[in-house]
Amino acid sequence: MSNRPSLAKTSANTADIADASPHDENESKQIALWVAQAAIDKKAVAIEIIDVRGKVDYTDFVVVMSGMSDRHVKAVADAIEGDLHKSHGVRALAVEGLPSAQWVLVDLVDVVVHVFMDSVRSEYDLGGLWMDAPRVPLPKMDATGAFISEPLRTEASESDE
Repeated sequence: MSNRPSLAKTSANTADIADASPHDENESKQIALWVAQAAIDKKAVAIEIIDVRGKVDYTDFVVVMSGMSDRHVKAVADAIEGDLHKSHGVRALAVEGLPSAQWVLVDLVDVVVHVFMDSVRSEYDLGGLWMDAPRVPLPKMDATGAFISEPLRTEASESDE
């Protein structure tokens, strides 16, 4: 869990700040997976959940993804913010970058989401910045696109056995 104060100056009102208090590590991971599900539902691509616990003090997980256009980036960011609030009661502390929608940041306290326009993502290379941080595998999905509880096996996880 990050040590970042939850009373940061933002556009959120007092009730929203109370909802945005830090989560425990398992809850933070679950929120990151919900973010990935909402992004997949809106056809985001190249989704990575990066575990930065112990590497930074402002968040536990960074979720990075791409959209194909500024409208797609906005739709993905809006869906993440809306779905997490409506379905799981998780409110964003802040959302930045929506007017241009080249790069939108959604701050969920212990999960920070970056939605990039595909052409902009490579300029910032957040995946490369966190090259040494472990990735959380995305769970398998059924035919409807819903997550199945067992995580996907990756080459890295298979070689660890």
